[in-house]
Amino acid sequence: MNDFQYITPSELIEYLFCPRYVYYMNVIKVEQHEHRRALVNKGRDIHKLKIIQNKDYLRKKAGAIDKLIDVYLTSEKLKLVGKVDEVLFLDDGTAAPLDYKYAFWENKIFKTHIYQQTLYALLISENFNIPVNKAFIVYTRSNNHLEEITITDNMKNKAIILVDEIFKIINLEYYPKGSNSKVKCSDCTYRNICVA
Repeated sequence: MNDFQYITPSELIEYLFCPRYVYYMNVIKVEQHEHRRALVNKGRDIHKLKIIQNKDYLRKKAGAIDKLIDVYLTSEKLKLVGKVDEVLFLDDGTAAPLDYKYAFWENKIFKTHIYQQTLYALLISENFNIPVNKAFIVYTRSNNHLEEITITDNMKNKAIILVDEIFKIINLEYYPKGSNSKVKCSDCTYRNICVA
């Protein structure tokens, strides 16, 4: 039996894409080899560049009065660790995560990104003892288009339930039902070993 202590908000994205990601990565420990994927590498390069380029830039239109960049946060209570691109401190006394996505704005925010930002919100709230009611995503491939997400208590509760579901797969070492989407399967790093 595995005795994992922490997961990351990125692992929640993978779980929402397909629960079997959690099984392959954390139970039988098959690497994804993400470093071989060009888009993943480009996204990582963009993150590094934004940290340098935006060091002194404050998003005043979003209400930011201060910020921290590339912040590593942990929560023993939530069993989470994660690195937030930016923690914005807002003029209303709250804070918000800001995340850069190497993606195009497609007129909707994907559920995976919403719950990733919700986990970052929970981490920020606990670590800084400050309310977090919103998050921001910057779509770098759409001229740095900025989108705001309202983070509700219901979303926070649902995110915690999803984290518990991930730990259930890891600690009980069970093989979960996979995605019903053949499109997802065709772009999956585990497609060659996954049993449908």
